[in-house]
Amino acid sequence: MLLFFEQLLNGLQLGVMLFLMSAGLTLVFGIMRVINLAHGSLYMVGAYLAATVSLHSGSFLLGLLAALLASALVGLLMELMVLRRLYQRDHLDQVLATFGLILFFNEGVRMIWGRQPLFMDVPQWLSGTVELIPGAPYPSYRLAIILVGVLVALFLYLLFNHTRLGMRIRAGASNREMIAALGINIKLLNTLVFALGALLAGLAGAMAGPILAVESGMGESILILTFVVIVIGGVGSIRGALVAALLVGTVETLGGYLLPLLLRLFLPLASADGAGASLASMSVYILMAAVLVWRPRGLFPAHD
Repeated sequence: MLLFFEQLLNGLQLGVMLFLMSAGLTLVFGIMRVINLAHGSLYMVGAYLAATVSLHSGSFLLGLLAALLASALVGLLMELMVLRRLYQRDHLDQVLATFGLILFFNEGVRMIWGRQPLFMDVPQWLSGTVELIPGAPYPSYRLAIILVGVLVALFLYLLFNHTRLGMRIRAGASNREMIAALGINIKLLNTLVFALGALLAGLAGAMAGPILAVESGMGESILILTFVVIVIGGVGSIRGALVAALLVGTVETLGGYLLPLLLRLFLPLASADGAGASLASMSVYILMAAVLVWRPRGLFPAHD
């Protein structure tokens, strides 16, 4: 029971990371209609900058700040130099261009940091554990990631529902031609949305640094799950991204824990563990297919 509770918290923590990635990406696609495969590269940039600055300064918070600023700046430049030319192009052109950006960023970090992974220490003040229930200590840093996700979700809720900028962003997701006709600078709005999405991706990378190896190409694996989250939650929906991210994170983690145990009732230990791991990796895609059969536009489509 205690191990199940720990795995449930791990699923929530993974869900928070996926939410930070998917919130910005779903807005970019919902408003700008651009498929950005290089979103995971911004996650990677955030992780590298956080690890490098933390290592040289000894301060995790300075590394986090550097990651946020650098990822937002890189995202800003990416939008101005590349994506702005793709708004009126079809999705195939967007996929090819942003795939090229993936290769560019992966080779760029290899040139700057080398091929060896970087390892980032958990900050000393978050290196302990917390007993949420007796006998089940849980790492403080992972709880901090969950808390950051809650705060970001609250910030985005206030931004999109209680500010004029948020109103314009939601209107742009519904009908960008209409808000452009009303005199709103759609190019500036696109740039701000993309920079916000890049900042959130950098935040996810910085928070992942102490629990994962920071290496070239690390953004591709989480990008696949991010697209699954967007499809399940509904394109352009922050609420859908949050619910779907927590759902996918929980299914992914609990599936990896429960399915091997279940299969051990019928199969030898080695076979059960191998088959369980394979089924667990398939579980989120089975979930996506089931949701799409029930709700073809996702759980919370933005234009409902």
